[in-house]
Amino acid sequence: MNEQSTITQNKFETFPATSRVWIYQSKTAFSETDITKIRTHINAFTQQWASHNRALQATGDVLHGRFIVLMVDESMAGASGCSIDSSVHFIKEIEQVYKVDLFDRMTFTYEKDGAVHAADREKFAALYASGEINDDTRVYDNLVNTKADFDQSWKVRLGDSWHKRMV
Repeated sequence: MNEQSTITQNKFETFPATSRVWIYQSKTAFSETDITKIRTHINAFTQQWASHNRALQATGDVLHGRFIVLMVDESMAGASGCSIDSSVHFIKEIEQVYKVDLFDRMTFTYEKDGAVHAADREKFAALYASGEINDDTRVYDNLVNTKADFDQSWKVRLGDSWHKRMV
């Protein structure tokens, strides 16, 4: 396990399984320099993130060079509409600064040859039809809602995911 994985694991492991999760992905990987800067932005945002003037127990990170993950332990204060809006605003700022689209839900990410790749729906279907990816290919389900789902179901076999309907 590399240092980035250890840091991330420690960052999320103290949060309960019921914590809410939001995942945003970029079609392209961020540079190492950008990852360092984005992590600084995430830390600043999560430190001040509040709901109805109550600080949220929150954290976040950049995973696999392209996913921004935000997590909130709602046992102390729940994320409200306004606090969720502030996180969306924060992510939109990241989009503008780094010239990426983090809200494209029709980009599919998968693992191949030890790396994370992204493809739009058409290319993803073509990769499946050609046999380059198959039901055993690991895909990322960015629609998970809780830490328990994140831990168990974020990365799953294509054949066991909703992605299968898209090929």
